[in-house]
Amino acid sequence: MKYKSSKINFHGKTVLVTGCAGFIGWKVSQQLLDMNKNVVGIDNINDYYDPSLKRWRLKSLKAYPGFSSYKVDIGNFKRLKKVFQTEKIDAVINLAARAGVRASVEDPWVYLDTNTKGTLNLLECCKDHKVKKFVLASTSSLYSSLDMPFKETSRTDTPLAPYSATKKGAEGLCHAYHYLYGLDISVLRYFTVYGPAGRPDMSIFKFLRSMDSGKPIPLYGDGSQTRDFTYIDDIADGTIRSLRPAGFEIFNLGSDHPVKLNYIIGLLEKFLGKKAKIKRYKLHPADVTATWANIDKAKKVLGWKPTMPLEEGIEKTVKWFVENRDFVRKLKWVD
Repeated sequence: MKYKSSKINFHGKTVLVTGCAGFIGWKVSQQLLDMNKNVVGIDNINDYYDPSLKRWRLKSLKAYPGFSSYKVDIGNFKRLKKVFQTEKIDAVINLAARAGVRASVEDPWVYLDTNTKGTLNLLECCKDHKVKKFVLASTSSLYSSLDMPFKETSRTDTPLAPYSATKKGAEGLCHAYHYLYGLDISVLRYFTVYGPAGRPDMSIFKFLRSMDSGKPIPLYGDGSQTRDFTYIDDIADGTIRSLRPAGFEIFNLGSDHPVKLNYIIGLLEKFLGKKAKIKRYKLHPADVTATWANIDKAKKVLGWKPTMPLEEGIEKTVKWFVENRDFVRKLKWVD
């Protein structure tokens, strides 16, 4: 599918995408390349989940003549600077991150290094090399209240885990660099992203893997918690639209249609054709019970709204899983 560059009001040619082998970074890179932009990808191919999946995504990007990549950790300022010295970069989309609320409780230091320090390193490079446009991937996990739907102005100063705390730190650094150096910055707070070739540590792929092999799915809580599931192609589209000049703005990117986890399980059963066995765990204290995005601002400013119905998106996700079953089964999974 080809994408029109006119929809983003961004006239640069080369975009640096960090985390290009990650789930969102891969799809963003793919859409940019389909728009005939050049993409300079950065990824350290870490082992938070099986790197084989990251290499699978990276291989698909290397088929494009406009794609080049570096194996670099954004926490390494010295190596990062060399990329900026080598390439002529017009904008940066920072999608490199340590994700996962529960895992951040176990090892908060690595989250600080990547999510906060890594963002600082990129901002410094942008300042020094006159790269004016910066897009930061942030998270809906910052919203810890139950006053929903969450607006960009909702309270975000009470994070419940190091993951969200380090993302809040990154947002603060972005504002400082906008104020001090005039960087044009869009901060994107993503709500639960899903789709084909998604992260195996996320609930949907964990559930699919367990159901497919006849094992109980790991369910934290009773399944009544709600999430604002948003399809990967829609998220990538919103991310690219945010390359337009903004000054400093924060945007929610979500479906504005939260559903219960039990409903998702029912859809997976329907499209996989297998009944789920369930092993219940106590809800983790760092998990929020509900998310719901108010996306009025993204609609108005970016001209963005999600177009993929949840049921169709889940069907596409299951189809990819089934078609790539042999590959998926070989992945090393961490429960």
